[in-house]
Amino acid sequence: MAFNKKSIMKFPSVLLVGHDVLKNIPDICNELGMSKEAIIITGKTTYGYAGNKVEMFLKKKGFNVKIFFAESATLESIAEIERKVKNSKVSSPFFLGIGGGSKIDIAKIVSYNLKRPFISVPTIASHDGIASPRASLKNGKLPISIEAKVPIAIIADTHVLVKSPYRFLASGCADVISNLTAVKDWELAHKANNEHFSSTASTLSKYTAENIIENAKEISKGYEKSVWTAIKPILMSGISMSIAGSSRPASGSEHLFSHALDVIGTSKALHGEQCGVGTIMMMYLHNGDWEKIRNALKTLKCPTTAKELGISEKDLIKAIILSTKIRKDRYTILNEVKITKKEAYKIAKVTKVI
Repeated sequence: MAFNKKSIMKFPSVLLVGHDVLKNIPDICNELGMSKEAIIITGKTTYGYAGNKVEMFLKKKGFNVKIFFAESATLESIAEIERKVKNSKVSSPFFLGIGGGSKIDIAKIVSYNLKRPFISVPTIASHDGIASPRASLKNGKLPISIEAKVPIAIIADTHVLVKSPYRFLASGCADVISNLTAVKDWELAHKANNEHFSSTASTLSKYTAENIIENAKEISKGYEKSVWTAIKPILMSGISMSIAGSSRPASGSEHLFSHALDVIGTSKALHGEQCGVGTIMMMYLHNGDWEKIRNALKTLKCPTTAKELGISEKDLIKAIILSTKIRKDRYTILNEVKITKKEAYKIAKVTKVI
């Protein structure tokens, strides 16, 4: 029988992580053969402590730099940035997304739409999207994940990252820990629906989660060394999605729970925090070691209960039930169990989420 399978995997050419590495950006741009036209997409706050430095370093090395400020990642804000880029009459720019998730997601999508290179420069590490080929957009209350540009380089300055509140780093760690249930869901989908499965991507995804759990105590100290320890598995988790060609290695039933909370709209928690709590409950449904996950999240000072997420027990139960109705195209453990109100309450009670 003829063999005709094929796949394409796109990875960053450069991963630079460490103290005071922003100053290396111009040299990296030159080594990668970038044009001399740089467009920085950032926020006004982020520009004040990181974007302005990158602008200065680039200008000193002869780059023409334009700054475009962006807000949340919506279709409207993306269209506005693209309009500004076209009006700037810069013929062959490359993009740098400097900031948190939304600024980097906007830069990813704009560079994808305009077919230009993109460099990711995170200033917080609240989730693994800083390295992934996916971007999250707000579509009403429900975020949607779309294909976007893989960064040609990722520059993660630990001296910058440690200045952000520790809560963001902890959230990023929780997001990576959630890979453990995401991979289990992916394995289920492979068995039930013959969905494409990559053992390489799943192994890398699980490794990053276990690495965070193993080093949770060190990360929780909140020092620059803590950022150094955490940021590498956070980045590698994003790269596992490039290997898989989808978000499967890092997004499963626990993310559906997080999306359900977004739809309900009462949670003020971060994405990774919501996924962490979801992972505890979904690992219970998988008959896995949910207590190990709960203990790691506690060590990282992440929420493990509805109260710590800032939501009511009623809304948590509602989110568990609603999670079965979100992304019906994504087969997970939620397809294999009947989630009634009584069952949802039992899940939350047994796992000590309520």
